Amino acid sequence: MSEDSQQSDNQQSAAAKGPLQLNVKVMVIDDSKTIRRSAETLLKKVGCDVVTATDGFEALAKITEHHPDIIFVDIMMPRLDGYQTCALIKNNKTFKSTPVIMLSSKDSIFDRARGRIVGSEEYLTKPFSREDLIGAITAHVSGT
Repeated sequence: MSEDSQQSDNQQSAAAKGPLQLNVKVMVIDDSKTIRRSAETLLKKVGCDVVTATDGFEALAKITEHHPDIIFVDIMMPRLDGYQTCALIKNNKTFKSTPVIMLSSKDSIFDRARGRIVGSEEYLTKPFSREDLIGAITAHVSGT
């Protein structure tokens, strides 16, 4: 096979795969409307079903209804912060295996360690990128 036809075959197979499509239900918990909306827009473009919540209380009510495959939770929120929300999710037998990714503008080793203690799988620093979100989903959700 010539190099030209091999390159053409590679392009066709890449085109056949099309754009990245993740068939995953994602919950984004953040008190910032901007963060919720940007995460939702990025994730919907890759085929995710996105559920949002403004704080931990709203999230806990929606989790039982929507059963997300992965949860992104901001740390600094009113009423119920991200650490408390993550701990409550991980202490529930139905959702303890659901991956929880902490989101924060703080990037200290203390914050990361506290996230691990309450059961989070990963810690992303804001501002996050499309690649950060997709990378967390593909690393922690089976079948993606």
